[in-house]
Amino acid sequence: QVQLVESGGGLVQAGGSLRLSCAASGRTFRRYAMGWFRQAPGKEREFVTAINWSGGRRYYTDSVKGRFTISRDNAKNTVYLQMSSLKPEDTAVYYCAAAYGSRWTPRLPKLLNEYDYWGQGTQVTVSS
Repeated sequence: QVQLVESGGGLVQAGGSLRLSCAASGRTFRRYAMGWFRQAPGKEREFVTAINWSGGRRYYTDSVKGRFTISRDNAKNTVYLQMSSLKPEDTAVYYCAAAYGSRWTPRLPKLLNEYDYWGQGTQVTVSS
């Protein structure tokens, strides 16, 4: 079993930056593809980005391309989400998630039900 703990959320002005971290427990972190999702008030949870086990493949939803960067450090069991040029519409609770298995390369998991474990979420608020 994997436990995921997000951190790094907060309040930032539009145009600013934040870096989210997601620390995973266990010794099998490198066997998981990792993803970030977000959920705004009154909306469904939506996919943001995913990365394969090695970090060699990444995928972004169109609304964050060029602004967000996902990365991972397998030695530290941590995945990161660097967010820049933030917009008020980026305001949401951000969740990291883990999807087990070697099948997640080259295709990356993008659907909620493709992920096996979830963190508790961290709030990101972007003021205009």
